[in-house]
Amino acid sequence: MRIVLSNIGTMGDVHPLIAIALELKRRGHDPVLAAPEVFRERVRPLGLEFHSVRPDIDPKNTELAARIYEPRQGTEYGLRRFLFPALRASFDDLMAAVTSPRRADLMVVGELNYAGPLVAERTGIPWASTMLAPISFFSAYDPPALPMHEWLAGAYGRVPGIGWAIGGLARGMSRRWPEPIYRLRRELGLGRGANPLFAGKHSPHLVLALFSRALGEPQRDWPARTEQTGFCYHDADSGMEWLPEPVEEFLAAGGAPVVFTLGSAAVMTAGDFFAVAAEACERQGERAVLLIGPDARNRPQRRLPETICVAEYAPHSLLFPRARAVVHQGGVGTVAQCLRAGKPMLIVPWSHDQPDNAWRMTRLGVGRTVRRREWTVSRVCRELDALLGRAGGGSEYARRAGEIAMEVGGEVGHGDGCRAACDALERLAGAKSGLG
Repeated sequence: MRIVLSNIGTMGDVHPLIAIALELKRRGHDPVLAAPEVFRERVRPLGLEFHSVRPDIDPKNTELAARIYEPRQGTEYGLRRFLFPALRASFDDLMAAVTSPRRADLMVVGELNYAGPLVAERTGIPWASTMLAPISFFSAYDPPALPMHEWLAGAYGRVPGIGWAIGGLARGMSRRWPEPIYRLRRELGLGRGANPLFAGKHSPHLVLALFSRALGEPQRDWPARTEQTGFCYHDADSGMEWLPEPVEEFLAAGGAPVVFTLGSAAVMTAGDFFAVAAEACERQGERAVLLIGPDARNRPQRRLPETICVAEYAPHSLLFPRARAVVHQGGVGTVAQCLRAGKPMLIVPWSHDQPDNAWRMTRLGVGRTVRRREWTVSRVCRELDALLGRAGGGSEYARRAGEIAMEVGGEVGHGDGCRAACDALERLAGAKSGLG
């Protein structure tokens, strides 16, 4: 089968689709990745066919990243000023990907490619939608912690009807945002359809919840054809399946370090995150690895002791199992790697799904949360003391993280969501072709 997988966003948004594409290729299918042009060189070493989909992403545009990751208005800015102005271009690019050189048998669409459902309707190609985190379902029975209203999380379970109220608030705030989608639907001769930000983004054929039950359990108001697969792991950036030599040498030279990372997006607007981390670890006598990304401004400007290693990137799947704890921004891909490695985490959420993921990890007992505005050396020292259990012996967070790692590893496909996702896609294709 020729299967086109498409999403728009950062590495955390595209990596799960790459993981599924690689599993589909192993099964003898013909997967095609349709994503922003910036991913072409990352995908080329993996042997996957690639089609670019606009808008492209400039990894050096820190001003855009700062606007998109602003907690209160970042989501609106990202949709209305970045994704939606390029909606027609996204549609044209994805149409080309699914029709040339031959028509696709199936589509898999991430929720940030809002042209995907339109292409599916226009072509009649069966499709599956993917959701990477519980917040994407906006369940009234498991309501999310919103970036602009995190304080509401404390009311969940105590205030009757709070989940429905949160959903109503979100729909009211965003009611004008999808107008460009409705306008393009009219131009294409399609009906108005359901709200593209909520019910309209879910496929009527198959919805893949690509996250573990440890992050979020299935809810009765999820779409009827939802299958929860577990996490789909991929972090071999450009085929890199080893640790950088300086990181490997650092790990071999001493005890397990604390790893500090901001993923692939928040790292573009890191501010003093790494400078504070370095000073706190030096004060505590803690070994640390700082994954600062490609922006040299993220490197602490003072001379660092030998107990602190700085690198642009290292595969989380190889680094995290050798860490003592991980400090990160709360992106779902980083959360997934922490849960699999069984490591406690300190989360400093930026925006979007990150506050909700952080709240869930705190509730699960595997981590703690610090707000960005509270990211100071003294606060980080206190949080590391609590996370690592220095005040009272062993770490309860580490013990709990180890338990959850066993649960995640015991899920469908031994914790590898790619197998379950591909099984579901093959069933969908068989049913639509009359073979199921």
